Amino acid sequence: MNEIAAKYNVRLEVMQHMEKDIAGYVDKYLIPIEENWQPFDFLPDPKAEGFTEKINELREACKELPYDFWIVLIGDMLTEEALPTYESWLMSVDGINAAEANPWSKWISAWTAEENRHGDLLNRYLYLSGRVNMREIEITTQYLIAEGFDIGTARDPYKNFVYTSFQELATRVSHFRVARLASKYGVQSLSRICTVIASDEMRHHLAYREFVQQIFLVDPNEMMLALEYMMRRKIIMPAMFLRESGGQAGDAFVHFSNCAERLNVYTFRDYIDIMEKLFKFWKLEDVEGLEEDGKRARDYLLGLVARMKRIADRKVISQEQYDFKWVHRNGRYKEA
Repeated sequence: MNEIAAKYNVRLEVMQHMEKDIAGYVDKYLIPIEENWQPFDFLPDPKAEGFTEKINELREACKELPYDFWIVLIGDMLTEEALPTYESWLMSVDGINAAEANPWSKWISAWTAEENRHGDLLNRYLYLSGRVNMREIEITTQYLIAEGFDIGTARDPYKNFVYTSFQELATRVSHFRVARLASKYGVQSLSRICTVIASDEMRHHLAYREFVQQIFLVDPNEMMLALEYMMRRKIIMPAMFLRESGGQAGDAFVHFSNCAERLNVYTFRDYIDIMEKLFKFWKLEDVEGLEEDGKRARDYLLGLVARMKRIADRKVISQEQYDFKWVHRNGRYKEA
């Protein structure tokens, strides 16, 4: 058996070893459907008296929200709306068998079901606000799903769980910061929406980081190498292929990221902070059972945060306000 095949078999064994605990993770980190919130809970009830007035109140409250705020809210919504891509990606990971509905695939399905509510809720709010060009947003959504999702992890569960540990906390940060901004601007209904979504993301983050922790206990060397691989590549957010109509894949993501940096919604320093928190939780310095390549990987990782902080000190935030097609300006939006 060659080295690649041996590593593949070990990964499958580890995933099978962890299957016995999946039901416990579902109970611990996901909420039963009948007890969970639904998008309807946060939006005007069309059957209730005063529905039209409630819509008008929502639209009136949105009038004072600035342009950059709408961009980060739309970007967060688009990230959530590409959920079909994320589910199909995770279902293809080694050890997660959708065809046989093993415990891992049941986790992914239950996680997807919770995540699906986020895009639904934000999409409906944006539609009701009257401030955005929904057709352009829908074009971007379709492009994002059609582009697929290649983050360089292939079907490796170790690398993919590093990604989800990181990405779930990053989305929590973004939604929570948007919630604070909405509250600052006096739109409490939107603040509640973004806060409850951020809470979901935090629970999901806690689950995925625990998956990685458990792998460190049974296959420490390969887990350390997988973590090093992901950190060298850098964790790119799921919306990395964002584009507008007529644009190229990734163009809109650059401008969206600049906007998020300007508003302090999600920044390079947040990236470093997430990295530092995960490294501390996994107690990299205490991991035992490492071979020479694993020890070199750990040395690289333990020095990475300090190096990244020095880069952050030199980073210049773009102040250019890009003219997106997604958002109305002064009651109108830029035509495609």
